[in-house]
Amino acid sequence: MNKSILRLAVPSIVSNVTIPLLGMIDIAIAGRIGDEQTIGALAIGTAIFNFIYWNFSFLRMGTSGLAAQAYGAGDSRETANILGRSMIAALGIALLLLIFNRPVGLLAMKIMEGSPEVMALAGEYFFVRIWAAPAAIGIFSLHGWLTGMQDTTSPMVVSIVGNVINIATSLWFVFGMGMGVKGIALGTVVSQYVSLLVTLAIIAIRYKENVRELSLRESLKMEPLVRFFRINSDAFLRTLCVCVVYTCFTAFSARFGDTILATNELLMQLFMLFSYMLDGFCYAAESLTGRFIGEGNRVSLARCIRLLAVWCAGVAAIYIVAYIFWWEPILGIFTSSPTIMACAEEYIWWIVMVPLVGFIPFLIDGILIGATKTRIMRNTTFFALVAFFALFFALQTALGNRALWIAFIGFIVVRFALMIVATKGVNIDQLMDTSKE
Repeated sequence: MNKSILRLAVPSIVSNVTIPLLGMIDIAIAGRIGDEQTIGALAIGTAIFNFIYWNFSFLRMGTSGLAAQAYGAGDSRETANILGRSMIAALGIALLLLIFNRPVGLLAMKIMEGSPEVMALAGEYFFVRIWAAPAAIGIFSLHGWLTGMQDTTSPMVVSIVGNVINIATSLWFVFGMGMGVKGIALGTVVSQYVSLLVTLAIIAIRYKENVRELSLRESLKMEPLVRFFRINSDAFLRTLCVCVVYTCFTAFSARFGDTILATNELLMQLFMLFSYMLDGFCYAAESLTGRFIGEGNRVSLARCIRLLAVWCAGVAAIYIVAYIFWWEPILGIFTSSPTIMACAEEYIWWIVMVPLVGFIPFLIDGILIGATKTRIMRNTTFFALVAFFALFFALQTALGNRALWIAFIGFIVVRFALMIVATKGVNIDQLMDTSKE
């Protein structure tokens, strides 16, 4: 069982690690072609797309759980039809984004704050990169399906190939063709379409038997289609709540001055480093939970959850130790400012708490996605969001920035507590009962 967990988790971790590395390289390219305005424009443009695509990542979650259950049940025809439903949904969403790309872009630019020069460059970046939407959203569906098919190695390979293409094309468009910030955006467009084509090629070759069984008519049958969209709508609302918390964390940080804003953002990078590692085991939880539920294998499901809890606790322990004893050199990777480092020392214990209270909600998320119990995820995250706002607004006057960290930790703890209650302590019988989704 441990081999199965690591076989799924390690490639996902490698894929996740490529995300911040690519962002750092894009910023480095921006720094070479201009001043702080170019870097600022790239940061704003990237933030907009992160917000858009993060909210559409629900397609990966819903597809993963459904495909894993069909895989476990040995229903190759249904695995193919799930792929068809997911790609139809992805194409529909992408077409809407392209059709309304101008109002979406203008609204995003209006919400973000920056100088006229920065916003003009950010607009150039946005209106080029938006044409990658069909590929970017399609990849969510395809990679979710592959995860459900117990394959996280293929998405890892695609991520590495896509990032190499992105770097190469961005460098060529920027320095070879003098395209400036548009070149960075175009490099991303090219790499995402290459990634989409590589993923489709892998599926066509490795899963050709499944693909042959795909039926458009069966994919569009009302009952399974309604189930697919209900599960994905729950995942979307859950993701939206999480996104609101992270966005408001940044917005509320700005109320306490530039130093606090910078410090909080850098400390959140430490949280992201933790999440990149833990997400690998959560993807394994999605895949294996769905598979064992599809098989009707209660014993393996229970054993899998126990071992996953041990692995996630181990990851949390490593990060807690690292953040207690080596937070300064780790944070020093991101900044050399003595002011920020001094401020971070005051708040570092809050980020130390995140792995301690956060690994269980991360794991339960993965289990619930595999079990397609997305309604529990949606409801618990909504009430945790309410708790976040209640704690912050009740305490901000008296505690300032500490109120924000209390609210953030409270959001995680409330999710944890409500998930335990809603799943009856991650009850195996409840997970196996697909009639109550």
